[in-house]
Amino acid sequence: MSAVDAAAAVEAAPARRHWFVALMRDPAAAIAIIVFVLIAVAAALAPWLAPYDPTESTRNMMLPPVWAERGIPEHLLGTDGQGRDILSRLLYGTRMTLLIGLIAVVAGGGIGSLLGLLAAFYSRLDPWIMRSADVMLSFPAILLGLALVAVMGAGIMPVILALAIATVPDSARIARSVAVGVMKQEFVEAGRAVGLSDRTLFTRYLLRNCISSIMIFMSLRFGQVILLGSALSFLGLGARPPASELGMMASQGRDFMLFAPHIAIIPSLAIFVIVLTANVAGDALRDVLDPRMRS
Repeated sequence: MSAVDAAAAVEAAPARRHWFVALMRDPAAAIAIIVFVLIAVAAALAPWLAPYDPTESTRNMMLPPVWAERGIPEHLLGTDGQGRDILSRLLYGTRMTLLIGLIAVVAGGGIGSLLGLLAAFYSRLDPWIMRSADVMLSFPAILLGLALVAVMGAGIMPVILALAIATVPDSARIARSVAVGVMKQEFVEAGRAVGLSDRTLFTRYLLRNCISSIMIFMSLRFGQVILLGSALSFLGLGARPPASELGMMASQGRDFMLFAPHIAIIPSLAIFVIVLTANVAGDALRDVLDPRMRS
């Protein structure tokens, strides 16, 4: 195989054109993507959309939401146990939750994927990287969060670090498994035969053929990270009052479940919708980008 043939094979291998069009043809995926985008946009515009300061307390505590009260109330989703507007806190809390999940997935998934690709590309590094990943898999995210909080104190950074570290080993294993198959392809051997540098082989040949699988994993991992991050905040390890975060809001509302259940139910429903839409979109993305799922 000539260098021209090898280059042509590399250009053809990662071809996934019009994947977004194919994704939007799936009704469930299209609805999930639209809902998720609307949630993300509303969260990003929280300072302009929130009707009240999320930390401002009023005298009207535990007001019911609009569907439980006649007329148009002053607070559409009611107020919490301290009289703070739930709609405003929901917008800011969603922004915080999405930000935690995004940073953790991008950081942990990026580092883990790079390690997995390096393990497949340099066989001498494979045992060291993968055994380290196996050791990291033995530490649950919640245990890592507890350990980091004990060292750093409760807050957003320990939660992000715990979620990112917990994402590294899984992403490394996924990236390595895909990269091992790519390294056995003829166009990689042809590239080595014509004297291409390791950098060119890694970026043009290996990374480009693995990026779709990495994207699929990160999209599916996002929902899991949101759940784990909300669980850590629910346990009091994440955001500190008076900041808004969905897991912490659900935790604060559990004391009022008997007479004001909306305080805990509304943020819990928001977590459910975010995770559901992220998972549906991730599954659809896998079906579009993974040729083995298409028949």
